[in-house]
Amino acid sequence: MASSLPPGGRARRILVTHTTIAESAVRLLNAHDIDVHFSPPYDPSEVVAARAAELQVDAIMVRQGRIDDRVIGASSRLKVIVKHGVGVDNIDIAAATARGIPVLRSMGSNARAVAEHAIALMLAQIKEIQPLTAAVKGGAWPKPTFMGRDFQGAVLGLVGYGAIGRETARMAAALGLEVTVFDPHAPGTPEADGFPSAPDLEAMLPALDVLSLHCPLTAATRNLLDARRIALMKPGAVIVNTARGGLIDEAALATALASGHLAGAALDSFATEPPPADSPLWPLPTLTATPHIGGVTRGSSRAMAEIAARHIISVLDGAPPDERSLARVSELSA
Repeated sequence: MASSLPPGGRARRILVTHTTIAESAVRLLNAHDIDVHFSPPYDPSEVVAARAAELQVDAIMVRQGRIDDRVIGASSRLKVIVKHGVGVDNIDIAAATARGIPVLRSMGSNARAVAEHAIALMLAQIKEIQPLTAAVKGGAWPKPTFMGRDFQGAVLGLVGYGAIGRETARMAAALGLEVTVFDPHAPGTPEADGFPSAPDLEAMLPALDVLSLHCPLTAATRNLLDARRIALMKPGAVIVNTARGGLIDEAALATALASGHLAGAALDSFATEPPPADSPLWPLPTLTATPHIGGVTRGSSRAMAEIAARHIISVLDGAPPDERSLARVSELSA
């Protein structure tokens, strides 16, 4: 929802890398003597940096686009960067840390929304909605030869068991999928919820009907699914990614889809966003693509903006950054 509240000459200023945030968050910030300014999504970093310098912002709320050292160093008043969401791979955390500027995430704000989107993509893939739609609209009637797949008893592997992974596991289990989890950073947690853990990713892959990614993009997880690991998956498996595009080697994925080794893939994020028009994925009929909107619902967008606003207010008022929400240098920078 676009803000109708004009800047009011308040003592502090923030820049949002988008054209809108929830009106409730704007009101909250205004009530704490903070003006809200907007920068269109995906503007080049030098353009965003120029706006931040001109405004001499105290904080940046990041929705879309890259926040690099030019942006971070543009305002001498900058005290905090907050993600309108949880993924911080578009923020140069190392550059921010070197300047003593904390980077915070809006933890838990969109877990349910992203999990719902992951489940919707799984349903579409397992039930072959996209190729069936194309066939019928193209004049074919594949009913005599079609044999569908069941959700009941299908094996789902989750990589990552944070808030989103946990929500996805619960919904998938309710639909009859058999869920197993790989997350070396959450020992014992899946088991406590009744889901088995795999000792390592490669041990889990051959048994899966569906693989769903819910881990952050870090130096260790970039190209987590490469050609070798995709080859370990059984023929006819499908991949769903509602996390970060860099987790998958897209060229290897295109090859596996084109050969028929994978029955399909559904991606809500890509290595480059927006993706290039000549991506090898686009001609493939078994690929479903959405524009990184899994977490973008009315409820989650309001929650993300309000949590981000509270982080900004807290830091600008002199409180230490919330430790649980702090992005570390050990995480991948932009």
